Amino acid sequence: MPLCLSAGAAATAVTVVAVNAFTLAWMHSIEKTRWEEDWRVEGTLLRVVAARIQGSGAGMEPPADALLRDGSWHYRPSLPPLPQLLLSHSPYAGSYELCVDGGCQPLADYLPGLARQATLRLTACANEAAGAPR
Repeated sequence: MPLCLSAGAAATAVTVVAVNAFTLAWMHSIEKTRWEEDWRVEGTLLRVVAARIQGSGAGMEPPADALLRDGSWHYRPSLPPLPQLLLSHSPYAGSYELCVDGGCQPLADYLPGLARQATLRLTACANEAAGAPR
């Protein structure tokens, strides 16, 4: 099932990305260290399967079960599968990147005409087809 991206309250334009797995990456706005989360599209839900933090610092302590490997803390987040991810897009913090098959690009590149400040919404496209609540 592919991934659907949209922005704003109306979210009338939806971008479909043909992936079953992706990595969501961003830079911590204060510490300037990279965070990465690996996600899978499973039916109508998104499941986080692994995460990495390159370093540690203010407000970004790795979980107790994290393992330091090659300069990054690796761990498995304890979140249930989610019907959607809501992310903030703002000029005051770094942008999110969507990584697929080893290549990364800003999420904003997938959403032409994105406002300077917006809420980004990631869902399994099955939710869009089923008319799931936004």
